[in-house]
Amino acid sequence: MDEPADADPPQGNDDPDRLGALGRLGRAVPRPPAYGDHMTSTAEKATRLQELHAAPELLLVVNVWDAITAKVVAETTGTRALATPSHGIAASRGYADGENIPRDLMISEIGLIVRTAGDLPVTADLEAGYGDPGGTVTKAIEVGAVGCNLEDQARPLDESVKAVEAAVAAAQASGIDFVLNARTDVFLKAGDRDPDDVLADAVERGRAYLDAGASNYFVPGKLDETQVGRLVEALGERKVNLIGIPGSIPLTRAQELGVSRVSYGPWSQNVALTALAKLAEDVYAGGGLPADTRKLN
Repeated sequence: MDEPADADPPQGNDDPDRLGALGRLGRAVPRPPAYGDHMTSTAEKATRLQELHAAPELLLVVNVWDAITAKVVAETTGTRALATPSHGIAASRGYADGENIPRDLMISEIGLIVRTAGDLPVTADLEAGYGDPGGTVTKAIEVGAVGCNLEDQARPLDESVKAVEAAVAAAQASGIDFVLNARTDVFLKAGDRDPDDVLADAVERGRAYLDAGASNYFVPGKLDETQVGRLVEALGERKVNLIGIPGSIPLTRAQELGVSRVSYGPWSQNVALTALAKLAEDVYAGGGLPADTRKLN
C-alpha cells in the first residue's frame, strides 16, 4: 500500500542546473545498460542494491508500474535502481490498493519490470506480504526482485516483528543479499495521536525491525526535518528511507541528515496521469500536444 495521494502532485524538475547541490547526487552515474540486456546476475544486483543504500549519496528511486515506464526510467541518465509501487501496479490492472490485486498477478507484473530493467536492481512493494510475508518474498525473488518494502500497517509490534523475521528468513534462504525495507505506517495512521508519541513509536519499531534483520527502515508520511533527524539519530545513518510527496523536506537536506533513499510511490504515476488529463483538457479546448513532448514509446 502506498502513501495516500491526497495532495497536489510535486512539480517536476529534471534540469541539473536548477537542482543546485542536488544535481551532484547522481554524479558519475553511467547511463544504464541497453534495454533488454540481462548480463548481471540476481545475486550481483542484490549486492549492488545494498551498496546503493549504504553509499554516502542519497539513492533516488522513481517508481515504475509496467514495462514501458520501467523502460523509460531505466534509460534515463542517473537511474541506479527501479522500484515498483503496489498502488500503481494495482491501479493499472483495475484493482484498488491494499492487496486486492491477486498476489500472483502482482508478482507477474514485478517480473515483467525486472526483465525490462536489464542490469538495474529492482525492489518491489509487497504491501504487508499477503498474509504470507516469507512466501511472498520468495516469489518476488524467484522473478528477480532483489529488494522489497514490507509494511506493518501499524499492527501490534510483536506481530510486525514476526512478519519481518519471516521475510528475512526467506531472503536468507534464497542466498542473495536481499534488501528488506521494513515500513511503518504509524505516521500515516497517526490520527490525533500526540506527534511525540508517534515518533517514539516509529523509533521503537525501527529498532525492532532492524534488529530482526531488515536492511532499512521506510517511514512514509509528511515528516519534518526534526522528525527525520531524530529517526536517523536513533537508528543510524543510511538506514532511514523516505517517500517524496508534496511538502517533503528537500532532497539535499535529506542527504545531509543521513537518509538512505527517497522513492516516490504512487506519485510518479500521478505525475503521468496529470499530464494525460491535461492533454485531454487541452485537446477538448481546441489545443493539441505540448511542444516539449518527447517520443519515448
